[in-house]
Amino acid sequence: MQRRRFLERSGALAGLATVAAPALAQSSPSVKWRMSTSWPKSLDTMYGSAEQMCRRVGELTDGKFEIRAFAGGELVPPAQNMEAISNGTIECNHVLASAFIGKNTAVAFDTGLPFGLNARQHNAWMQYGGGLQAMRELYKKYNIVNFVCGNVGVQMGGWYRKQIKTVADLDGLKIRIGGIGGMVMSKMGAVPQQIAAADIYPALEKGTIDAAEWIGPYDDAKLGLHKVAQNYYTPGWWEGSASITAMVNSDAWNKLPPAYKAAFECAANEQTMKMLADYDARNPEALKKLIGQGAKLAYFPKPVMEAAFKASSDLFNELAEKNPDFKAVLPQWVKWRRDQASWFRVAESELDNYTFAAVTKSQ
Repeated sequence: MQRRRFLERSGALAGLATVAAPALAQSSPSVKWRMSTSWPKSLDTMYGSAEQMCRRVGELTDGKFEIRAFAGGELVPPAQNMEAISNGTIECNHVLASAFIGKNTAVAFDTGLPFGLNARQHNAWMQYGGGLQAMRELYKKYNIVNFVCGNVGVQMGGWYRKQIKTVADLDGLKIRIGGIGGMVMSKMGAVPQQIAAADIYPALEKGTIDAAEWIGPYDDAKLGLHKVAQNYYTPGWWEGSASITAMVNSDAWNKLPPAYKAAFECAANEQTMKMLADYDARNPEALKKLIGQGAKLAYFPKPVMEAAFKASSDLFNELAEKNPDFKAVLPQWVKWRRDQASWFRVAESELDNYTFAAVTKSQ
């Protein structure tokens, strides 16, 4: 008797399941978005991360929420990526927000500032230090919701046709560098140039520019920059880390079901971790290969670093005087940087410096 009741109840539950499954599927709408990026497809770390994020959103929604990534320039020119999201031409993008300081210099906080936070410190500020809330308030003016979706880590200082021995060597130097870093370089006498990734190599090869920075060993090698300028400097003080942003049109975002919003945010957070891990995995071997192919690795001289730090601090104050949005974020960011520097200097820095020296010496 008990067995019969069990089978009857099991059959009833199975019947409910077959009825519920189609009903659930029907209640989940099919949504298709496009994601514009700033990257050529050859950069499999940057563009590849955008593709992975889109694919993950689809997996988390059983294919109901489909996002397709497009390489830089396929939908709109990279310089128009923010505007296209703001006006709803495209639903979302995958960019370095600092490329759009022409619209508002405060968006640079979303990417990272010269002599600023490293990748861990930046993510801590965004998630638990008020950074995300500050950026959301800023982007609200442009009908955009922002999400952290990657980080390239600390950048290199770029490729130069001639050696940089003094600050005077920067005077008149035409260098491909964007964002706030370009503004600092300008204060030091250089002539910054805004050039898309795909155009850097030909500009450097033709002598249109004297130097160029991009990201780091793996991506720099992809662009072949070592073939046309062999002096490779470090560190890229203008971005102690470079956080990647997915800008989403607010109207499109508000129309999404809660589950789809959760899937998008989950995929973005996942790529924040995975992109940085990808670069950390690839850069060591890439640097060895670049040196083997003739790259001349060097550190920026201390006087150059000191001049850059002062120029950066002066610029921050100037931008705060001109832009209320920049002024609103700067104090909390400066305090966070100071507190993080104090902590990392006590723990992380001492251990890292000793370990790095000991390990390389033992080899």
